[in-house]
Amino acid sequence: MQTPIISSLLDTDAYKLNMQQAIFHHYGDVVAAAEFHCRSDESLVEFKSQLESEIHALANLSFSEDEIAFLSTLGLYQTDYLNFLSSFSLNADHVTVSIEDSQLAIRIEGKWLDIILWEVPLLAIICELRCHERYPALQPEDALALLEMKLGVLSTHRALSNADKAFQFVDFGTRRRFSKAVHHVIVDHLVHHSIHFAGTSNLWLAKKHGIPAVGTQAHEWFQAHQQLAGDLADSQQIALNRWLQEYPNKLGIALTDCINMDAFLKDFTPHLSQQFSGLRHDSGDPIDWGEKAIAHYESLGIDPMEKTLIFSDGLTLEKALDIHHYFSGRINTSFGIGTQLTCHLPNVETLNVVIKLVTCNGKPVAKISDEPGKSICRDSNYLNALKKAFNI
Repeated sequence: MQTPIISSLLDTDAYKLNMQQAIFHHYGDVVAAAEFHCRSDESLVEFKSQLESEIHALANLSFSEDEIAFLSTLGLYQTDYLNFLSSFSLNADHVTVSIEDSQLAIRIEGKWLDIILWEVPLLAIICELRCHERYPALQPEDALALLEMKLGVLSTHRALSNADKAFQFVDFGTRRRFSKAVHHVIVDHLVHHSIHFAGTSNLWLAKKHGIPAVGTQAHEWFQAHQQLAGDLADSQQIALNRWLQEYPNKLGIALTDCINMDAFLKDFTPHLSQQFSGLRHDSGDPIDWGEKAIAHYESLGIDPMEKTLIFSDGLTLEKALDIHHYFSGRINTSFGIGTQLTCHLPNVETLNVVIKLVTCNGKPVAKISDEPGKSICRDSNYLNALKKAFNI
């Protein structure tokens, strides 16, 4: 039998455990469903059987004592949650894989607490199965060669002449990596050869290299609150306040585009703006978004240099540097780079795949976004209600 692609439950993004702990403490009985979407014009049906085998292998994994001990050192996770994790495993019965309209279809359904850790490994598995089949001759060394070239260009970029270590980027590449082997080689090289590399979203790699594990919350946190808040128009504020309740002094970066930036800022009260340390950009024009953030802070009398903007939407190193240069001296910046780090190999077309929440407690939820192509909702009536609630 072929060795499973994922060999540790720690091979996931930090924000999944951050959210899972908050769910454990506040929403343990909430039921949710998530679905797979392939935004690329490519059929993946040929991988159905292999994917099902990988799903069953994933369900056999659990967190080791060593992994729990590592998580306990991060200063984020409480003892009751770590005890829960020590006996946690994924349940393959929560995942249904089928073929719909000539495309791979995946639905994950169960208690939100139990299903939240499926997303990242499933996407990583799909991407690796596909890349192995489409590009069998490519090796991690091919990715490394391109990375070395990019780092060389980085060192001569105009924005670094005065910024030095002020420019920082983080690996956000777990979900859409070419392969686990490529991911590991890239992060290993960055750890040893880039003063601008500031950490990884991947917990396993953070543990291996002793580097920061980076991440706060994802869209699903805000989406679920659309059915947990009572009044739809209150959902963002309740999601933000609940996050502060769970993490009052840590993980203070808020994601802004579940609805859109304008709607978010209307809900980002003076109290919330003070309490959260910054914002994360994940769709729409990054310069326009950053200008709105700065204007918001200034309108409240908050010095933008006390806050940080995290950019994480389809970045390359060069694009990140341009954004950093633009905002230098006006607000702090950092950058999460995914596909262009971990799936950048010669002549490889990257796969745009996501798994997003579609229902919470049996009722629809949606993501509107600052970019139309990233909007997700199958229920047009609900989407109209959501837009009305936020005056969109």
